Amino acid sequence: MTLKYSTIKASGSLTEGTIRSENPRSEGLSCSSAAMKFSLVAALVVVLAVAYGTEAGSVVKRDAETDLEKLTQLINDMSASITGATQDMVEKVKALEVTNTAQTYIEDSRAQIQPLVDKVQAEAAKLQEQVKPFIANIEDQIKPLTDNFQAQVRPLTDNFQAQVQPLTDMMEKFFQQVMDQTKALLPPSKA
Repeated sequence: MTLKYSTIKASGSLTEGTIRSENPRSEGLSCSSAAMKFSLVAALVVVLAVAYGTEAGSVVKRDAETDLEKLTQLINDMSASITGATQDMVEKVKALEVTNTAQTYIEDSRAQIQPLVDKVQAEAAKLQEQVKPFIANIEDQIKPLTDNFQAQVRPLTDNFQAQVQPLTDMMEKFFQQVMDQTKALLPPSKA
């Protein structure tokens, strides 16, 4: 008598095979023994599959927790990076706004002051034109006085220079004699 049964290979696929009994009296026993062996193997496979699935589930759960922690850390790092970059950008924009505001203030102030500067320069030019006749008049009045003063002082300075000139010449001669005597006292230089 031949029985067909299914076996589970290591790969997990079912294959059909035959069980032959050599003892005709043990046919029933052979079938039930083979069925029992098959049941035991199947139960063992089911238990192993359940155990593997449970272990795989806990490994997957642990891996998922680790992956979740890594993902959470990555999101936190990205958030901190984006926040820092945003704050830097806001500070730069504020600095740019302050610079632009200061530049605008300077330009506005210059625009407001420029008419005053132009007005002061125009008034100064007018004042100079008005004062020119007075200055010319003062120069005309002072010129005879300065000419007269120079005419009176010139003979005095010439006389003073004429009196001091012989003294200056005498001092020059004296210093020349001292230099010559000093050179004579020095030993001859070897060149």
